[in-house]
Amino acid sequence: MKIKQISVFLENKKGRLAQLTRILKENNIDISAISVADTANFGIIRMIVSRYNDAMQVIKEAGLTVNTADVLAVEVSDSPGGLHYVLETLSQNDIAVEYLYSFVRRPSERALILFRIREIDEAIRVLSKNNIKILSPEEIYEL
Repeated sequence: MKIKQISVFLENKKGRLAQLTRILKENNIDISAISVADTANFGIIRMIVSRYNDAMQVIKEAGLTVNTADVLAVEVSDSPGGLHYVLETLSQNDIAVEYLYSFVRRPSERALILFRIREIDEAIRVLSKNNIKILSPEEIYEL
């Protein structure tokens, strides 16, 4: 149920994001989800990609700084309060969310949200117990 996310740290300079996506394109690695956060000096690019291990290797070979993290892909009702229900469930069980970002919308009127949570195994237990669907890596890559 855990999804491997890569985080790439880039100088906040013109063309650096294009450099990263060129590396992935040249190695036929697809980006399924992406989030870009920046500060004055650098950006953090968080991605879910096909061929995770290959992506890590080619990014490192290009001299870029890359790290990994496990995230959860959670299916949320695409209606007012859908995300709140998941966040409230986690909060009531003393589970903190470090960050989240939207993944894709599906025709079933469900939204997919990626969650970074330190207590990931406990979060899986709590969310499953509350009938909140957590997608597997296979389900993510089939979308």
